[in-house]
Amino acid sequence: MTAREREAAGGATARGGLVGCDVGGTFTDLIYIDVDADGGQQVRIAKVPTTLDNQAFGVLAALDAAEADPAALAALVHGTTTTTNALLERKLAKTGLITTAGFRDVLELGRRTRPQPYGLKGSFTPLIPRELRLEVPERMDADGGVVTALDEAAVGAAVDQLIAAGCEALVIHFLHAYKNPTHERRAAEIAAARWPNRYITMGHAVLSEYREYERGVTAAVNASVQPILERYIARLADELAGRGYRHDLLVMQGNGGVVSGRIVAENAVNTVMSGPASGVMAAAYTARAAGVESVVTFDMGGTSCDVGLIKDGAPQVSNELEIEYAMPVHVPMVDVHTIGAGGGSIASIDAGGLLKVGPESAGSAPGPICYGRGGTQPTITDANLALGRLNPKALLSVDRPVGIEDVQRIIGETIGAPLGLDWAQAAAAILRIADNKMAGAVRMVSLSRGHDPRDFALFPFGGAGPLHAASIARELGIPRLLVPARPGITNALGCTVADVRHDYVNTINEPLGTVDMALVRETLEAQIAQGRATIEREGVEVGDVSVLHSADMQFVGQSHLLAVPVSGPDVDRETLQQAFEDVYWARFEVALPEIKANLVNLHTAVIGKRPPVDLSNLIDEERAASAQAALAGRRTVWFQGAGWVETPLYSRGKLAEGFAIDGPAIVEQLDSTIVIEPGMRARVDAMGNLIVSIGDATE
Repeated sequence: MTAREREAAGGATARGGLVGCDVGGTFTDLIYIDVDADGGQQVRIAKVPTTLDNQAFGVLAALDAAEADPAALAALVHGTTTTTNALLERKLAKTGLITTAGFRDVLELGRRTRPQPYGLKGSFTPLIPRELRLEVPERMDADGGVVTALDEAAVGAAVDQLIAAGCEALVIHFLHAYKNPTHERRAAEIAAARWPNRYITMGHAVLSEYREYERGVTAAVNASVQPILERYIARLADELAGRGYRHDLLVMQGNGGVVSGRIVAENAVNTVMSGPASGVMAAAYTARAAGVESVVTFDMGGTSCDVGLIKDGAPQVSNELEIEYAMPVHVPMVDVHTIGAGGGSIASIDAGGLLKVGPESAGSAPGPICYGRGGTQPTITDANLALGRLNPKALLSVDRPVGIEDVQRIIGETIGAPLGLDWAQAAAAILRIADNKMAGAVRMVSLSRGHDPRDFALFPFGGAGPLHAASIARELGIPRLLVPARPGITNALGCTVADVRHDYVNTINEPLGTVDMALVRETLEAQIAQGRATIEREGVEVGDVSVLHSADMQFVGQSHLLAVPVSGPDVDRETLQQAFEDVYWARFEVALPEIKANLVNLHTAVIGKRPPVDLSNLIDEERAASAQAALAGRRTVWFQGAGWVETPLYSRGKLAEGFAIDGPAIVEQLDSTIVIEPGMRARVDAMGNLIVSIGDATE
């Protein structure tokens, strides 16, 4: 039964509460949008400490804090870091591999790279140890023809050996299975008759793409996190059901879409990096509503900083991301660049006597010094507090308040004294180092990929993003900021606005001049059919279903791939050739008409549109009659180049459409603090966003 049929039968309705909940490294953020029978909308938010041992407890605590009754909800969408954390911390399910004879070491040999680019140092541990990587006789050639028949008895023996070794999950990964998956499918049938659970991953089913190393690692990632994710989602779903929640739990994926919690573990690898993806999707949704098509997203939370790029309303998506060294995960993900610079990033003096900030983080426990949980090392948050940029009485999750004088003293003793600086100079240096690192991340997603940051707005969010955005925009020449109404819970908002999405890829890998265009059409049509069938199977309520196609292409002899938009299954050879040449020129400004183009992969994204979300009432407070009436007080604040300045403080919730604020100013709200530097001007748009012009305040 589809979601629409359930609604007709008296199940979920379009009215009722909608919750988006995102789990970060420090805080769990939640937005509750309650729609009454008359279509009226009320918004409540919550920000509670993340419960790292069991993220479900943090989700439930956030629901309680927002007074959201699960029984009254029409939908709950959850962004989780369960799989990402499991990978980075290597807290994985014990996994075995069955592969083609002679290829057990593919996962360890990799691509002839090394952890450190200079010097013979560094180490690497594959996801599956060698003793759990077993070989069986079988072989396909590159065209999918059988070279060696599958030895079914050897498969059964290998399965039994891995069960005896205590493996919980199994990967079946055969050479060239993307061309002909017959052997992988038969091996999976044999394994299913013996394996004690359903955690069996076939390489071609996760990634039907050439390159055995990347396909194998992606399959290994999927298998090793599959049991962990399924147990977590089942535990959370049971807790919610116990509180009266009657609908599917929806889960964010790294591609920026959502999937039903009932089937999410089938392709658990798709949830890796889903946290950053939800923020980018919220940014795209908000920017479109504000009439801004191209933005650089800047998400600074408590642990890290994630930067992405949205051009012409579309988030950049990549299927060639590497989570860490030798861990390529080749499934479509929103393309973000992550660095270890968050509010909890620790400032220290290195062995060479230089100041460094991050990547080590104080996290939520013990947290920054000012949280009063036992933290003793200065962090970016502490530096912002010491310089007057944060209100010490408005900090979230403070157990035992620490006096600002004590924070200043510790910064002076641990950072200032070794550098010959007073506490204020040391705190300013911490911010300058952090801002430079984050500006570098913005350059990575813009300048290094052929985009001029001056053609974009900067979209800061996360609890700490708006604190640093003005400085970064000025550094890079970005002309304006678009600060959303709820920057601190933007990732949670992204959960509510994300559509259902499923991505598919198949390898062609033939010169475009000789490729069978009928095969191109059949492949794209099969991907569309598979996506529509999956959306129907998961039963999530959607409206229209749209389809996006692209192709990975290169010139013959090259290794680098470029994503080329494809109009549809009926695309012709000449159109595809021209589209590739246009993309190549836009990226490199080089034309190579004498070299043949190669069609490597075909991609299809099938997207089910979920009901729209009204962004106009995210700040549900009574507005002031004027900007002056929204003034909440004044305090002395330090600014780069200006020093200490007596600065007006504004309450974000009281700022109405059309209000304008000249910098310097601080705008405060529950989930974030916005710094408007001297010489800048901010105005409030119809959606409640702050549009900050960088430069002369008279602009």
